[in-house]
Parts: sequence; structure tokens; C-alpha cells
Amino acid sequence: MSGSTENQMSGAPERAGGPNVLFTWTVAQRMLPLVGRIVDDLLRRRQDLARMEAEKANLDLNRRTLAWPGRARRYQLQEELTETDKQQRAAVAELEGLGVTLIDPGLGQVGFPTTVNNRRAFFSWRAGDNGLAFWHFAEETARRPVPPTWTKGTELRRRTSSLP
Repeated sequence: MSGSTENQMSGAPERAGGPNVLFTWTVAQRMLPLVGRIVDDLLRRRQDLARMEAEKANLDLNRRTLAWPGRARRYQLQEELTETDKQQRAAVAELEGLGVTLIDPGLGQVGFPTTVNNRRAFFSWRAGDNGLAFWHFAEETARRPVPPTWTKGTELRRRTSSLP
């Protein structure tokens, strides 16, 4: 944000999820309770899927010799896997609808799109983080601390130009 006039790092969503959705630090910070719940739900569903897939793989190995309770459980698991996957996709769509990007599903890392020095960037948050303390450029993975000057008096604005 070198050479910035006050709080140049972001714009505002008129409609969530579009390519021009950009966030100030303040708005992204305010969204964390909701986004955190969605991410927690995603991580829980991811764990559920892993557990169910492992159980189903074991049942699939023995499918020819399974008694009826085992076969019934195998069918039930397939239905549960389908439903959990559907719920997981809905949660990802909810994040996208808010304009938030899922960066790393395994870590529960999301990015709030912004710009830094006229480059695409993200305010970065992971499950377990206390507040919104990091950012990174879109093409990088290394997270950097948010400078204190970025967190003062920022407000949401509408971005008028598009990013590449």
C-alpha cells in the first residue's frame, strides 16, 4: 500500500460474488463471525466426508461377503456422502455469494478480495485465527501481517475499474 492515499486498498460490492467485489479491512473484519461459522461448517463436513469415505471403502472391500446389516450400512453411507457433499458445495457457494474466496479448504483459509498497490490481493483468514491479521497477493501463498495503518478508518467503497 505504498504511496496510498487513505485506505486505497479496497472497493465495495454492489452485488456479492462478482469480479469487482473488494473489501476494506473493516468490512472483512465485520464479516468474520458469519464467515467463520461457514468455514467451521465446511471443516466439519470435510471431516465427516473423510470418516464416511473410509468406512464405505472398508465396506466396499468386503461387499460380496457382507450380511444384510453391512449392506444396508453401505447404502446408507452412500446417501449420507451424497447429502454431505451437497451441503459442503452449498457452503462454498454461500462464501462465494458473500464475495469471499475459499483459498485452502483443508486449512479453512479464506480470502477477502482487495487490492494492494494496484495488484489483486486478499485479506487472509484461517480457522483458528483471532481476527483478520494477515493478507497476501492473489498469486502468492505466504501471508503477511496487516499493517496497523490499514485498519484505521476504512470503509467499504464501490470499485469502478476491473482487475485483470
